[in-house]
Amino acid sequence: MKKIGLDVGEKTIGVALSDAMGWTAQGVTTLKWDERNYTTAKEPLRKVIVENDVTEAVVGLPKNMNGSIGPRGEASQRFAKWLEKEYKLVVHLWDERLTTMAAERVLLDADVSRQKRKKVIDKMAAVIILQSYLDSKQ
Repeated sequence: MKKIGLDVGEKTIGVALSDAMGWTAQGVTTLKWDERNYTTAKEPLRKVIVENDVTEAVVGLPKNMNGSIGPRGEASQRFAKWLEKEYKLVVHLWDERLTTMAAERVLLDADVSRQKRKKVIDKMAAVIILQSYLDSKQ
């Protein structure tokens, strides 16, 4: 009974998974997709969900700094509703303000090249989203 963490962007989805106990989050992959066509993410997500016995999802909710929900937040809410309906998962929206910046900082501190950072930033953001959710439940 694992949880999946998702950092949903217009062109990519960062994916992280929890361990079976729900203590730690690990980065899995970054999926390429087209936000205008959810079917572009359908099978890659189904594969991760089924192979890992995922029962819950945590979707990053990008709020504005004042706490309001803008266009990106609304897009995440739509995606979360689709995810819940499509895969019959319990879906949690999780405030992801500054997670991409935090991921960038971790990668910079680890001296990861700009080219490599670009490839893993969304996956790292998904890890931060999921880990912060898991930590809140401990």
